[in-house]
Amino acid sequence: VVEKKWQQVWSDNEVFQTSKEANKKKYYVLEMFPYPSGKIHMGHVRNYTLGDVVARYKRMKGFNVLHPMGWDAFGLPAENAALTENKHPEDWTYKNIKTMKDQLLQMGLSLDWTREIATCHPEYYKHEQKFFIDMFKADLAYKKEAEVNWDPVDKTVLANEQVIDGRGWRSGALVEKKKLSQWFLKISKYSDELLKDLDNLKDWPNKVKVMQSNWIGRSIGAEIDFKIAQSDKKVKIFTTRPDTIFGATFLALSTEHELVLEASRNNNKLKRFIEDCKGINPDKDKKGFDTGLLANHPFIKEKKIPVFVANFVLQEYGLGAIFGCPAHDQRDLDFAKEYNLDVIPVVQPYDLKENDFKIGNEAFTDDGTIINSEFLNGLDVSNAKNKIIIEIENKKIGRKKINFKLRDWGISRQRFWGCPIPIIYREDGKILPVEDEELPVKLPDIKKFNESSSALNNISGWKETVCSKTGMKAYRETDTFDTFFESSWYYFRYCNARLDKPFDKSDIDYWLPVDQYIGGVEHAILHLLYSRFFTKALRDLGYFKLNEPFKGLFTQGMVTHITYKNKNGEWVEPKDIEKLEETLKDKNGLSVETGKVEKMSKSKKNVVDPSDIIDLYGADTARWFMLSDSPPERDLQWTETGIAASYKFINKLYELIDRFINYKSNNQKDSRDIIEALKEITNQVSENIELFQFNKSVAKIYEFVNILNDALLKNKLSKENFKWSLEKLSIILQPF
Repeated sequence: VVEKKWQQVWSDNEVFQTSKEANKKKYYVLEMFPYPSGKIHMGHVRNYTLGDVVARYKRMKGFNVLHPMGWDAFGLPAENAALTENKHPEDWTYKNIKTMKDQLLQMGLSLDWTREIATCHPEYYKHEQKFFIDMFKADLAYKKEAEVNWDPVDKTVLANEQVIDGRGWRSGALVEKKKLSQWFLKISKYSDELLKDLDNLKDWPNKVKVMQSNWIGRSIGAEIDFKIAQSDKKVKIFTTRPDTIFGATFLALSTEHELVLEASRNNNKLKRFIEDCKGINPDKDKKGFDTGLLANHPFIKEKKIPVFVANFVLQEYGLGAIFGCPAHDQRDLDFAKEYNLDVIPVVQPYDLKENDFKIGNEAFTDDGTIINSEFLNGLDVSNAKNKIIIEIENKKIGRKKINFKLRDWGISRQRFWGCPIPIIYREDGKILPVEDEELPVKLPDIKKFNESSSALNNISGWKETVCSKTGMKAYRETDTFDTFFESSWYYFRYCNARLDKPFDKSDIDYWLPVDQYIGGVEHAILHLLYSRFFTKALRDLGYFKLNEPFKGLFTQGMVTHITYKNKNGEWVEPKDIEKLEETLKDKNGLSVETGKVEKMSKSKKNVVDPSDIIDLYGADTARWFMLSDSPPERDLQWTETGIAASYKFINKLYELIDRFINYKSNNQKDSRDIIEALKEITNQVSENIELFQFNKSVAKIYEFVNILNDALLKNKLSKENFKWSLEKLSIILQPF
C-alpha cells in the first residue's frame, strides 16, 4: 500500500540524472528538504531558487553536479492535521508530496528527481533503525528515567533544543516537566569534538558557529566539596567562577539532588515544594526552600552558609548543586534579596577603590580586581581562578574540571506518525534490539485513524510480539523517533537512494561532504548540530571516514509581506484586498488597515501563493524577483511593484529577439569598447555568483541589457555583434 502511494507521486517529467564521473570534479548542492505541509510557499521558492542558481552555474562550468530533492515526511503536523480532517497521516502526507512536487516542477528547478526520498517510506527508515541498533550496541543509545519537557498540547516529549522561551517549538504551549523513561543518544560524548571542529568549517557563517558554540557551552571551572556541618555528608558543586569563592553566602541544590530526595522522605513541606516547582518557570520565578542545613565554607574558618533547595538549579547541568555568590551573578543576587541573604563583593571594577564599590540591584559580572578574598586579593579574575584551583587541589577538596552545557539528545516521542524504535522488551526483563532481518519495524496498518490511534501504546495486536530467538513473549517499544533523527542523515541517502543498504562507502567518498548547503538560520542548533553528531557517530561505527557533513553553509533570509487586518480584527490575505479610492477593503467590503511587515505565515495570512504568481507571470519572473531585490542572506519584502518590475524586464528580454530578427545595421565601425564592456560584465556576473551575491549578478545583467540597448539605439553594433551579445546574455541569464 505504501509503495503504491509512493509511486503515485513519481513524475514522468524530464529529470537531471546524475552519476559518478571520474573525469569531472563533483559538486554537491543541497537545500534543506521541505516538510510536506500542503503547498510550497515563497520561502521555499527563494530557498530552492538560490540552490538552483548554484547548481546550474556549476553544471555550466563543467562540474558533475548532484542536486537532489526529498521530503521530511514524519512528524506531528501531519498527525494533527489528519486528526482534524479525519484522515490517515500517511494519506495526508503523500497527497501533499504530490501537490508540492507539482509546484516545484513548475519552477523549472534542475533537480535530480531519480533520487527522491520520503522519510516516512519504510525503505528509508529501515536503515535508520539499523543505525539505532548499532548505536545501542556501541553504548551510544541508552534508556533512562529522566525529567523531560512535556508538551501538553502535542502530548509528547521535546528535546531541550525544541523548547523556546519555555514553550513547545511547534505548539507554542507552556512546557511542563515530567518524569518518564526515555531513549537518549550520547551526543554529549562528542561535545569537545563538535566544538573544536567548528574551527574547520571555514565556509560557514560565523553567527551559526557562535550559536553552536554557545549551545555546546564549554566551560572551565572547578569541582569543590562543601562539607555539611555536624555530618559526614558532602555536597560536590561545579563552578566556572571559583575566583568568587570568598563571596559565597549560600548553597543551592536541585529538587532532584540525592540529599534533597533523602531529606524529603520525612519532610512534607519539602515534598510539597518539590511538587510545586514542577509548575513554575525558573526563568521568571526564583523559588527556594531553606533545608535548615548549614555547610562549612571551605576557605573561611568557622563560617557556615545555609543550604537551600532552588528551582533554578538543574540536575542535568554540572552536579545539581551550586554555591551562590550574589554580588557577581544576577540570578544569585535576585535569590539573595528574596531570602535576605548576605551579599559580599569580591571583584571590584578596575577604576574604583574598595570603599567606593557597592552592589545595588545589578550584580557586577565584568573583569576586575579581587577584594575581600585573603590570598587572592589584588589579582585579576583570570589569575585568581588559576590560583584558587591550585589551592583547592592542594587542600584535596576538589579539582579543575571542564564542563559542557550540551545534554544528551532525547529521541523518544509518544506519537504515532514517526519511525518505530526497533526495541523489544522480553518477558524475562531483557531489553533487546530487533534482529536485522526483521527490519523495517513498520507502523501498524490502521483502517480508521483517530485520537486513540495517536499513540502506538494504545494499539494492541501491534505491540505484542515474540522474541525470534527464544520464542518468549515480548512487547515492542511504543515510542517513535524524534523527526530530527530522519533529517540527520538524509543527505547520505541521496547518494544512492534505491540501494538496499543506506549508502555505499564509495559514493560517500565521492559526493560528501555537501559542497553547498542552503537553509534557514533557525536550524543552526537543532538540525545542523544533530547532523554533525550523526556524521561523527556513523564514522565511529565504521560506516565511512567522514568528519563533517557540510563543507559550505549559506543561511538565506526570510520572505516578508505587509500584514492586513479588517475592522473585526481578522487577518486578511493580500489577494482578498481591493483598493477603493484611498481606502482598503476586504472581499466582504470591510475596511482594512495595514500592519507591520512580517515573515510570511499562514497564521497571519500575509502569504502569496507561488502557483498564483507562476500562473500570472511565469516561473522565470518569480525566480528573477527572488534573486534581484535583496542580498540572499537578508529578508526579502514581497511587493506587487517588485514582481511587476521583474515581469516587465523578462518581457524586455524577449523583445530583444524580435529586434534582432528585424535588425539592420550599416555599422562597420569598430564596436570593441562595447564588446569589452559586455565581456567584463559577464566575468563580474560569474564572480558574484561565486560570492553568493546573486542580487549583484542581477544588477550586472541589468547593466548588460542597458549597454546593449544604448548601442542599438545609437547604431553602434553590427548584427554579428548583436548576435554575439544575445548569446552571451542567454548564457549569463541561464542559472537565474
